[in-house]
Amino acid sequence: MKCGVSIYSNNMTKHNIPSVFSADYQQARQAFLEAAIPHKHGLQSFIHPLQGRSNEELATDILWLGEKDAETVLVLLSATHGVEGFCGSAAQIDFLRRHRTLPNGTAVLLMHAVNPYGFSMLRRVTEEGVDLNRNYVDFNFPLPRNPGYEELADAIVPQSLTPKAIKQADAKLESYRNKFGDVAYEKALSAGQYTHPQGLFYGGVKPSWSRQVCEQIIDLYQLSNRKRVAVIDFHTGLGPFGYGEPICDHPPGSEAVKLARAWYGDSVTEPALGTSTSVAKFGLSDEGWINKIGAPLIFIALEFGTYSFENMKEVLRADHWLHAKGQPDWDTAQTQTIKSNIQQHFYPDTDEWKGMVLTRSRQCIDQALAGLAVELKLTDA
Repeated sequence: MKCGVSIYSNNMTKHNIPSVFSADYQQARQAFLEAAIPHKHGLQSFIHPLQGRSNEELATDILWLGEKDAETVLVLLSATHGVEGFCGSAAQIDFLRRHRTLPNGTAVLLMHAVNPYGFSMLRRVTEEGVDLNRNYVDFNFPLPRNPGYEELADAIVPQSLTPKAIKQADAKLESYRNKFGDVAYEKALSAGQYTHPQGLFYGGVKPSWSRQVCEQIIDLYQLSNRKRVAVIDFHTGLGPFGYGEPICDHPPGSEAVKLARAWYGDSVTEPALGTSTSVAKFGLSDEGWINKIGAPLIFIALEFGTYSFENMKEVLRADHWLHAKGQPDWDTAQTQTIKSNIQQHFYPDTDEWKGMVLTRSRQCIDQALAGLAVELKLTDA
C-alpha cells in the first residue's frame, strides 16, 4: 500500500514561493494567527511564563480543524527545537492558506511553536537550556549516561572562543573521532546528555514547560482514544541541503514502522537501524508521544537538511558559550554574529531551500492524510 494522493500543486519555483516564511518568531506567530482566523473557533493559546527577545508574549498556539470526535487526526508540530521553527511554521501557515475541506472522520491539529522561547531567542533549547528532544525521559529513574560527552564536554563548549582555545578543543574532538569513528563521535556529541546543563543536547532534570504543554494537549484532545494519529514534527539542520528526510523512531519491525513506510514510501529512515542521517538518541519527543498515545500513533520527524554536522557543532558551540556567560547583549557585534550564524544554519533564507521545504512538506502532509483515509476505509469495511 503506497499512499500518495496530492491535493496541492507541487510545482515550486523561486518565482512562486508563497510568502509563508517569517523573519522572526513574532512575525511567524502573527502570520499563523491570521491564517487561523477563518477557523478561530478551534484556536487556543498556551501562554509561556516568560517574554521573548523583544519583550513579546510567547505562546504555543494550537488550532483544531475538523470534527471534534474524528477517528483519525493529523498533528503538525513546529519549533520543537526553537530556532528550527522557521521551517515548520511556514509549512503550517502554507497548509492553512491552502486548506480544503477535510474528509469525514479526519481532523488536523496544528501546534505552532512548541518551544516559543527558543524560537524567539534563536536558540535550539528551551528557557531551561533543555533540548526538548532529549527531555522525554522518566525522571523517576536513573538518567541515561553518555560517557563520550562527559569526556569531551570541555572541548564541545570550551571556556573561550579564541582561535587558540578553539584549535585545542577541535584537536581533542578530532582525536576522539579518529580513535572511535564517526558514529561514536556523533553519538558522543548529539545523542543526549544529562550532566552538563550549559552544554549541547542537555536533557534536563525534570519535564520542561514545553513538554508539559504537549502532554496537556495530548490529553485535552484525547488523542490516545483515536483510531489513528499521525504526527509530523518539522526539524532542520541535518542531511543534504533542502532534502526532507522522514525519520521514524518507532521500534524496528513494529506495525508503526510498516505503516510509516506504506504512507511515506521507502524514503523513511530508522536511526535504530543506522539508515538515518540522525544517530539513535535519548529522550526524543517521539518516545514521549508513543508513551502517551500508544498503538494508534505513527510519528515521523521530517528533517530538512541544511549544512554540515560540523557547522552545526560550531554554531551551537558558540550559542551555548554565549548564554553560559549570562543574558546576552543583543546590541553587540559578537552576539549578532553568533545569532546570525545559528539562524542561517537552521534556516537557510534562500529561494532554493524554501521551495524544497514547501514541496516536500506538502507531499508528506498529503501522504499522511491519504494514509489516514485508508485507515478510515478499513474501519468502514
